[in-house]
Amino acid sequence: MYVTNSKRLTLAGARKMMDTVTARAEKAGHAVAAAIVDAGGHAVLVQRMDGGRFHTVHSSTTKAVCAASNKRPTTAKGAAGQDLDTMHALGLALAAGAERWTAMEGGYPILFDGECVGGIGVSGATWDLDDQLAREAVEAIGANWKIDNK
Repeated sequence: MYVTNSKRLTLAGARKMMDTVTARAEKAGHAVAAAIVDAGGHAVLVQRMDGGRFHTVHSSTTKAVCAASNKRPTTAKGAAGQDLDTMHALGLALAAGAERWTAMEGGYPILFDGECVGGIGVSGATWDLDDQLAREAVEAIGANWKIDNK
C-alpha cells in the first residue's frame, strides 16, 4: 500500500485547546502566547493574550513545532531523549534551525491513538506554568502527549 489514512487536528480542537490555555493563564495572572501546529509544523492557531510580550509568539511557535516533530514534550533532551548539556542544546537548535528546536519547557505533542496530529507551545509565564498549561490543553481535547499512552 502506498497511502494511508491519517488523523488531523481540527480548528475546533485547536480552539478548545487555546480557550483552555487562555482561561487558566488568566486565572494564574499571566499573559501568555500559545501556538498550535499540525503534524507538519504548520500553524493552525496562534494567539498572544493582551499584555503578553511579543517575543512569546515566536517561542511558543518553536515549542509547538519541536514537540510535534519529536513527538514528545520539549525539554533539555535530544531527539533520541538523551540528556544535553548547554553546548549541545544550543548546537542542536542551530543545526535543526532556531524555529524548529528548543530545549525550553512548554511544548507538547498532540497524540490520538499513538498518531501525532500536531503540537502546542505556550510561552510567557514561568517555565513550569508554560509546561502545565500546554499539557492541560492537550488533555482538554482528550488527546495524549505520551507516545506509549502511559
